[in-house]
Amino acid sequence: MMRPRSSGLQREIKQAVPFSSPGQEALVGILRTSDVVRRRLQGIVARQGITLQQYNVLRILRGAGGEGLPTLEIAERMLERTPGITRLLDRLERADLVRRTRGSEDRRQVTCRARPKGLRVLAALDAPIQGAHRSCLGDLTEPESGTLVRLLNRVRAEPG
Repeated sequence: MMRPRSSGLQREIKQAVPFSSPGQEALVGILRTSDVVRRRLQGIVARQGITLQQYNVLRILRGAGGEGLPTLEIAERMLERTPGITRLLDRLERADLVRRTRGSEDRRQVTCRARPKGLRVLAALDAPIQGAHRSCLGDLTEPESGTLVRLLNRVRAEPG
């Protein structure tokens, strides 16, 4: 009886037993790929003394412009959902990267804006992050990248 050939992923994670299905291998592949990409990006942003989640907040606030965004809106836009958005903003504010102001009519509403120092940190990261995007997906053609985006959209879609 022929033994099934191991996949690249199976060898990479040193898994002796074959995956039970292509779906299981795909899911493990997504998780492994996410970890590899996250570690590469974390290494880049760490040079500026921030985390990936902090980078994400600064990127969101830069896109919002001078108007800023309410705290809950930032939380909804995060790539990785975090229950500790307030603590995350506390750290960014202590580092003088963001500014928070309370609304004049609704004191519960807190608006966050990127500070000049935060925008300088982002500007310093733009080229290295762009380079990481290219290196992470460098071997994929544009059509392949488009196919990957469509497939990932389907994976994230709500069932039903």
